[in-house]
This record gives sequence, structure tokens and C-alpha cells, in this order.
Amino acid sequence: MKTKTADMGGWNLAYTDQGEGVPVVLLHGFCGSGAYWDEIVPLLESGCRVIVPDLRGHGASGSPNESYSMESMAGDIGKLIDGLGLGENKPVVLGHSLGGYVTLALAEKQADRLRAFGLVHSTAYPDDEKGRAGREKAKQTIQEQGLPAFLDGLIPKLFAPAHLQSMPEAVRKAREIGLGTSPEGAMRTLEAMRDRPDRNAVLWETRLPVLLVAGASDQVIPEERTFSVSGETISQQRIEAAGHMSMMETPGILAQIIKNFISGL
Repeated sequence: MKTKTADMGGWNLAYTDQGEGVPVVLLHGFCGSGAYWDEIVPLLESGCRVIVPDLRGHGASGSPNESYSMESMAGDIGKLIDGLGLGENKPVVLGHSLGGYVTLALAEKQADRLRAFGLVHSTAYPDDEKGRAGREKAKQTIQEQGLPAFLDGLIPKLFAPAHLQSMPEAVRKAREIGLGTSPEGAMRTLEAMRDRPDRNAVLWETRLPVLLVAGASDQVIPEERTFSVSGETISQQRIEAAGHMSMMETPGILAQIIKNFISGL
């Protein structure tokens, strides 16, 4: 996939853009990159225009010396949507984990630019006290021991326990992708995730179709925190064999869920 860049005013946002049809923007999780979606893109691109950015501080994107709030990151994606001329042909935005927090911020402020949105192994809830303490501990680990040491603790939690042995290549790839994160960007993103607000009201109040995807073996975000809201416009999908990384663990199942959601719009 050929990487392109969009000028964000002093730094560049990296992204890929391929396929034709309904535009779908896929946002990756923390210490990830667009490469998280490598197995999903080929399964969608026959019927969709699939746009996959690297969030600020992650992957091949720049790491600006400024706020990494969910609102700032959502602003980056809004600029990308504008730059690609998707004003008329509104995109579906789906966010994994951190990408889901960004998606919710985008849906809160710029819903009129979206066709639909979704959370993949993500939640509208804010961090609780334990979660906030965990962000601080993670930041301290990166500061004192470096990003590789932090990733050694993070990566095993992302996969269903059974997949750590059965999918060594996927686990290795996730760690390699993580090493492409700017340590400074990772620490700023941890602060932003720690401070993000409760956005369940976005799910309650939206008139847009919403997709919620949870993994039965997710050790990071349990399914009840993903399925926080139900309603006529909300599709809840549970993947039995997945942990936090269905795009790598069960790509065929996740791609089919996304295709079914899009075909129903």
C-alpha cells in the first residue's frame, strides 16, 4: 500500500487510500498504526474506498509538539476528510480502541460530515480511577525504561490468551508496529486518553447508524463497556474468537461485519 501524506500545518499525517465505493475511514488503536488494518483493507476495497491514517505521534505521521487530545486528533481526521473532498460523499468512520475515542469526538462535533460511525473494541466510557492510574504508570514506564519495555507489557494483553501461542506472527507484527510510535507522542496520547470525557451521550443522541464490535476474550475493554448503549440505530456485534485485535485475530469475521453494516446503510 502506497503511503500518502496530508499537510496538517507544520506536520504531515500519513494515510493510505485505495478501493472504490462508500468511503470508509479506519482508525487504529494506541501504539498502533494503519498497518493494524492490513488484512482488512483487501477484504473491503472491492466495494469501499478505504482510507487508513496513522494518528498523530503514531506510525509514519508526524509528532507535533502540541495537544494530543481526542478533539485534536478528531480535528486531524476532519481535515483529512475535507482534503480528500469527502464533503458530499460522507464517510463511515470506524475506530479501534484509541481510534474509537477519536471517532466519538469526531461524531460529537462533526456528525454532519459522517454517514455512520463505529467503535471496534472501544468504549464511550471515560477512564475510571484505576484506568487513570494505569495511564500514569504506563507513562512512567516509557519515561524510565523506554517504549520497548512498555510494549512488552502491553502487546500480550491485546490478544486473546489462546492466540499468543497460535498467532506468533500477528503478535510479533503488533509489537513491530508499536515500535514505530513516537515515545513523546505515546506519553501525550496517554495523558489525552486519561483525561477524555464520558461520551455515552454521543451514542444515546446520535441519529446516525452506529456499529459496536466487541471481542469475547478482550482483556483491555470488556464487551459490556463497548455495548454501553442499545437502540434501533445501533448494531452490536460480538466476535467469539477475538480479544482486543479482531483485525488481526479474526479479520475475515470483522470484515464481514463491516460489510454487512455498510450494506445496510
